[in-house]
Amino acid sequence: MSELLKKIDARTKLAGTNKLEILLFSLGHDQRTGRKEVFGINVFKVREVMRTPEITSAPEMPSSVEGMVSLRGSLVPVIDLAKYAGIVTSNKPEIMIVTEYNGHTQGFLVEAVDTILRLDWSAMRVPPDMITNRMAGLVTAVTELDQGTLVMMMDVEKVLAETSLVDDSHHFINIEPVKEERMIFFTDDSAVARKQIERTLEAMQIKYAYAINGMRAWEELQKMAMQADLTGKRLNETLHLVLTDVEMPEMDGYMLTKLIKSDPRFAGIPVLMHSSLSGSSNQKLGQSVGVDEYVSKFEAQKLSMKLREMLKLTNN
Repeated sequence: MSELLKKIDARTKLAGTNKLEILLFSLGHDQRTGRKEVFGINVFKVREVMRTPEITSAPEMPSSVEGMVSLRGSLVPVIDLAKYAGIVTSNKPEIMIVTEYNGHTQGFLVEAVDTILRLDWSAMRVPPDMITNRMAGLVTAVTELDQGTLVMMMDVEKVLAETSLVDDSHHFINIEPVKEERMIFFTDDSAVARKQIERTLEAMQIKYAYAINGMRAWEELQKMAMQADLTGKRLNETLHLVLTDVEMPEMDGYMLTKLIKSDPRFAGIPVLMHSSLSGSSNQKLGQSVGVDEYVSKFEAQKLSMKLREMLKLTNN
């Protein structure tokens, strides 16, 4: 397993190139369809890969949560991804992918891991409705490999939001509305993340528009810039901040930021990177392409505080 992850050391060179590295894994043959589904996860989220250790069952947990394991003195929840995805297989998952997301660690049980591939985000497409419906919104992007294998990027935010059993409604209660009128454009490929951002902005009473990936965001932002030119206004008079995720099909947040920062029409509009890739190396990558600030997912209070700071907003 250590040999498999050695390739991750080169990932810091990918910022601004619209490329990513994904770890491929399978959940086994689905007895209902006969297909062997192949999924991918960004290597930035992978801490290690190991044989499935002994799991201690935990009461009152969702059926897809197998229990807890002790890793270096910390208790880590373990999620059976086949059960979560509704894939019926006779094989017991033998591998655990240890992932880090938003400062939290969890284990994903899978049948097998394959290899690490370096791909261009432009090769990752928004999943067609057929896959979205079949996988219940679990997939954020798809790509087809040379040999015809379909790889699906799993929405980690959705998995963890639906298996944590944590009611996050209290996070939005103490967010106060702001007096000044501001407009924000945000982009994120996860429906769960977009909803969380919307709830935060609505609590702050900030106007917003959004796109589901970097490519569509860039198209919409260009339209806004053209409209500003036609009216003789500077775009920063009507658009006050861009909030972007990192991992997105077609164009990632690094490339989107690079385009924004190289276009004089967007002068004076700060870019806030909002990502589950919470390591310091990822923040440095964002800074290298011109990101103004970075905030990790998802903490509504921290996001609202950072927005107030960057937009210079007050409560009264």
